[in-house]
Amino acid sequence: MNRFIRLAVLIAVCAPPTARAQETDTERAAARDVLKKMAALEESLDVPGMVAKLTAASAERDAVVARAKELMEKELLGMADDIATHPEIGFQETRSIGKLTDYLRQHNFSIETGTAGLSTAFVARYRGNNGRPNLGVILEYDALRGTKGAFHGDQHSAQGPAGIAVAVAMSEYLSRTRTPGSVTVFGTPGEEMMPPNAKTEMHLAHAFDGMDVIVRSHASTVTSRPRYGFGTCCLNIDGVKYTFSGAPAHQMTSWNGRNALEGVIHLFNNIDSVRSSIRPEARIQGIITEGGAAPNVTPDRTAADFYIRYPDEVYLAQVTEFVDNAAKAAALSTGTKVKIDHYGQNRDGIGTATLGELGFAYMKIFGATNVQPEPGKPQGFEETGSVSRDIPGIGITAQSSTAPNHTYEMDADNLKPIGHKGFTIDAQTMTAILYDFATHADYRSAVKKEFDGIKALFAEYQAALKKVYERPVVPDPK
Repeated sequence: MNRFIRLAVLIAVCAPPTARAQETDTERAAARDVLKKMAALEESLDVPGMVAKLTAASAERDAVVARAKELMEKELLGMADDIATHPEIGFQETRSIGKLTDYLRQHNFSIETGTAGLSTAFVARYRGNNGRPNLGVILEYDALRGTKGAFHGDQHSAQGPAGIAVAVAMSEYLSRTRTPGSVTVFGTPGEEMMPPNAKTEMHLAHAFDGMDVIVRSHASTVTSRPRYGFGTCCLNIDGVKYTFSGAPAHQMTSWNGRNALEGVIHLFNNIDSVRSSIRPEARIQGIITEGGAAPNVTPDRTAADFYIRYPDEVYLAQVTEFVDNAAKAAALSTGTKVKIDHYGQNRDGIGTATLGELGFAYMKIFGATNVQPEPGKPQGFEETGSVSRDIPGIGITAQSSTAPNHTYEMDADNLKPIGHKGFTIDAQTMTAILYDFATHADYRSAVKKEFDGIKALFAEYQAALKKVYERPVVPDPK
């Protein structure tokens, strides 16, 4: 088979996620006892009863939610449309954050930019903050990279304005009623890009420290919520760049050089050759980002960028080792050298029913469409798995498009009624959740109990996986 055809076969797309708690037979076997303990924890919380109580009639809550809706309809949907029609890719979102931070300043938020050394990251704190609970809101605003230029095919253009509506409505309420609580907004760039992984870098820089709960929204073709537990939307990921160095020569006398392009091509072929030794759930997705400068010059520098994925991070380490070794072997066999840069990672996060089921109930109350009755697979509320392992939170996904994510059709829906309706419901739902969290101490306690319990079980689960992923013993040849 032609090696480029094999390459196309190798770089498979990630299969749609299932609703199962763990995705492989090995994971399910390792998690058996953990899942039993988790089920007992959930039963002790009586989440359905809690949701029924919190969503009962409340004029005060409804007034705060109405304020968020008013802000969206009168001002912030217009901002979302503006950002959608002026897309900026990750870490270049200067115009977008200007719009977002200017609005926050006008509503009594102080702004700190350049968080974690990222020029388009920021943290905004309400000037009237009054102790705990600390309520966090994550904003995103980066556009996708496309062959036709940047475009908002994942609708991040609306995540900033929707989050701002929540932050302003809640800060006004806390200040007006003198209810204890603080509101902090986190501007997180480059969600679609590594490196760096912005939320992870901001977390390592302690930007999220002290938050008691965090909310965010994201575009979707359905209205759904994840099942409680641990997992990720798109598998655990290692981002790795392989850079090959050779020596230039005239292609008519190429033996005078060393061909770095052959090195990177052998990398893909070597991965193909060990496919049978890697568990089938793995996804190894790569592109050649540098392939040489001219056909008559032996390429002396090439590079490939890979996302290496697996349902859990324990076996992912073995998959990544296979790919690293494939690169080393490619360099050795072609007389080139390779630099391996592990530049980013996404990991499992923690999701809670106390937040997920409440958000789902509110989305239905506020009129969300294409409602999926059964919960999806467990996942953290943000894609890195770093923040959501340490702080409870929820990602709200009311239907805002009829087109799949990362498409030009979803981009078009940014400006249509279906997009505007979904974005507004996201804002209403996040506001209602934060209102309940700020005003019900028993609810805060339940969220913390569930989150801490699942986090402890997550550690137990990972320890179990390390025992079952045994490496075969390969003897020295005789």
